[in-house]
Amino acid sequence: MTTRILATSPLVGPALVDLGARFPDLRLAPFRSLEWNAALRETEALVVLVSEPITEADLEAAPRLKAIGTYSVGMDHLPLRVCQTRGITVVNTPGVLTNATADIALALLLAVTRRIAEGEALLRRGHWKGWAPDQLLGSGLAGKACGILGSGPIGLAFARRAWALDMTPLFWDREGRGGEVDFGVGRAPRLPLIDLLQRSNVLSLHCPLTDHTRGLIDRAALEQLPRGAVIINTARGGLMDENAAIDRLESGLLGGVGLDVYEGEPRVNPRWLQAPRTVLLPHLGSATVETRAAMARLLCEGLAAALAARGGFPDPGSGGPGERSERSEQVVPPDSIK
Repeated sequence: MTTRILATSPLVGPALVDLGARFPDLRLAPFRSLEWNAALRETEALVVLVSEPITEADLEAAPRLKAIGTYSVGMDHLPLRVCQTRGITVVNTPGVLTNATADIALALLLAVTRRIAEGEALLRRGHWKGWAPDQLLGSGLAGKACGILGSGPIGLAFARRAWALDMTPLFWDREGRGGEVDFGVGRAPRLPLIDLLQRSNVLSLHCPLTDHTRGLIDRAALEQLPRGAVIINTARGGLMDENAAIDRLESGLLGGVGLDVYEGEPRVNPRWLQAPRTVLLPHLGSATVETRAAMARLLCEGLAAALAARGGFPDPGSGGPGERSERSEQVVPPDSIK
């Protein structure tokens, strides 16, 4: 059996099946299974998940590979430099998961500050004895400053949500440009990292994981936050020193942490499971039916365009199952990989 497209799992919606019908043959095989490893040699396009890191050795085992599609915005699990050298097109899914991920960040923020998980557990365990003046007191958000690391679409969307809660958004001035960021309903200042940290009652992480941002929120950075600050991370676990954050939670210096991502996931630092004032989610940022289906369409349209351009296969704009639209094409050409 030949394999033109090798995917590690089904995707939400019909897009992957439609892609396989247009570019036979499609094979589904679990990541790193014997079948997956054996199929690499003849595969022309890979479809992988954010939790499935592709290595240089995988690329060496796939001499016919023309494109990789990742069912995510982030691409830190792919060897981008080697892809660039090999001329392998990389396709991701930007844009369509912006609101869903910003919503999860907002949900985490409210859950942490209003102690939602603790309240539900109290009720479900049968321990609630009725209303009390000092029961599960949380902290309000109106009038407080919200530091945002990352001014891409998700960071901007979260800023709008923070603004709606009467918070003051602040953005990290990563490139030293100064000035302000227009986040759609207002403008917010760009600040150097230390200044931003020192002013942030809430710190929300929305930047990509790169060599420059890995470990950005380390022990020294955490010490700059005001006492009682809350951290929300829906970006990547490697952005923050997890043990340093847990130490500050246990000492009472951090007011709370809400996480949707973890360093080395799906492994989770066991200290998080015992850490106070935390809300922990299993990477649900894009987990709506609408968003995951849109991601699948975007990914498959990008792969169709890449295969057609590289191999002289059917024009992806020629109609039939999976016909693409101009708006949905999101191919990252090799010379644009940063």
